[in-house]
Amino acid sequence: MTNITGYELPFDLDLTGEERALLRRGLNEWGGPARPTDALAVMLGFADKNDLWRSGEYLRKLLQAQESMTATDWHRILFAVEVVFVSDRWGSGWDWSITTGFSDEATIGILRSIQRKLSRRLRSLN
Repeated sequence: MTNITGYELPFDLDLTGEERALLRRGLNEWGGPARPTDALAVMLGFADKNDLWRSGEYLRKLLQAQESMTATDWHRILFAVEVVFVSDRWGSGWDWSITTGFSDEATIGILRSIQRKLSRRLRSLN
């Protein structure tokens, strides 16, 4: 959703504490066991891997404070967490449940819930 000047307007998602915690833990993985490259960071919507780390810290704080964010930020968070969860080459992969405390099964369910909420919210804004 954009305003008259063309800038994205921030909005909140009605996420549970567990959903927010999963997103925060997932973003945190990029500074831990994950091995991002600049090219991967760009694909995820960041300028480079340093921006992924810096922006990830900022986005984690927004999630913790339950602040509103733009559609671009919500998508960057979700995509970054999806990749870090699944990829054993660039992300946490096999180590995910050990380093985050979320089982693979629980993570998939939580990610699907967040995906549905984001999709519904974006449809309601248009």
